[in-house]
Amino acid sequence: MGVMRIGILTSGGDAPGLNAVIRGAVLKGDKEYGQQFVGFKAGWRGVVEEELVPLGRHEVKGISKQGGTILGTSRTNPFEGRGGVDRISEVLERNEIDSIIAIGGEGTLAAAKRLSDEGLPIVGVPKTIDNDISATDYTFGFDTAVQIATDAMDRLRTTGDSHQRCMIAEVMGRHVGWIALHSGMAAGAHAILIPEQKTSMEEILGWVTSANDRGRAPLIVVSEGFALDTMDDTHHERGLDAFGRPRLGGIGEHLAPMIEEATGIETRATTLGHIQRGGTPSSYDRVLATRLGMAVLDLARDKRWGQMVALRGTDIVDVPFEDALGKLKTVPQERYDEASLLFG
Repeated sequence: MGVMRIGILTSGGDAPGLNAVIRGAVLKGDKEYGQQFVGFKAGWRGVVEEELVPLGRHEVKGISKQGGTILGTSRTNPFEGRGGVDRISEVLERNEIDSIIAIGGEGTLAAAKRLSDEGLPIVGVPKTIDNDISATDYTFGFDTAVQIATDAMDRLRTTGDSHQRCMIAEVMGRHVGWIALHSGMAAGAHAILIPEQKTSMEEILGWVTSANDRGRAPLIVVSEGFALDTMDDTHHERGLDAFGRPRLGGIGEHLAPMIEEATGIETRATTLGHIQRGGTPSSYDRVLATRLGMAVLDLARDKRWGQMVALRGTDIVDVPFEDALGKLKTVPQERYDEASLLFG
């Protein structure tokens, strides 16, 4: 048994903290186990196309404070095109790679599970800025996104107050409202609109009017995946992504004219979009990501294929890939009820 060689990939949407995961893994592997590392460029595409980059101490120095991923990412499906188990086995064999660490969200982990079920040596690190993976308490990137959304709402409130306008901030959250819930509570929003809670226009207008009557400029935060109780589907005008999922966005702009028309209060919507993914990760996310990167190495060393690391309380634990799949971690009713005491 020679030196273990490990390939690392980042796949799916980028998230602040990805580089800290890579650095944590490489530094621990080099120091503690004498392992060697290579990076696959642009997610699964790099595996299928055999695009490898060296990944040693030199390549990872100072990267934990950088957002994004030095390896690049894509939403490539490893089973499409010339991909598949045989192709990936061949690439691993030819490059003498003993294990893949896949860092990604639900799509990535589902693919990783399928590949490991077919005998490939894969371990994982869950990644979603939306914090919607049920197997882990928090995912890195979430804290940073919440902070960015909170800062944005603090700024929107200033201009809203000056003009006595209603301000709407649209934040990320395809299926779940965690970013909206946390940033809305932090910024003192007068309404938090999330996918888990079908809300009527009447309720929203009630909160807006109540805040306005008290001389406040109403502030609303809305998840991109939110739908009014009268809407059959989420608001999306932008087609589908590589996995056939709608590319969301625009619900804030959709609500603004309706609120303005009903209340006579000038209403402006701001979509934060990719701003929430960018920039430097918070200290919390850097620490969490580093710990996950260090912990996933133990899974690779012990050949515990099909497992991934997760956060439980303040401990890093390991769970099978399937724990991350099929069941979204949604905002529980009691968390929403608690927040809604502060609305209006």
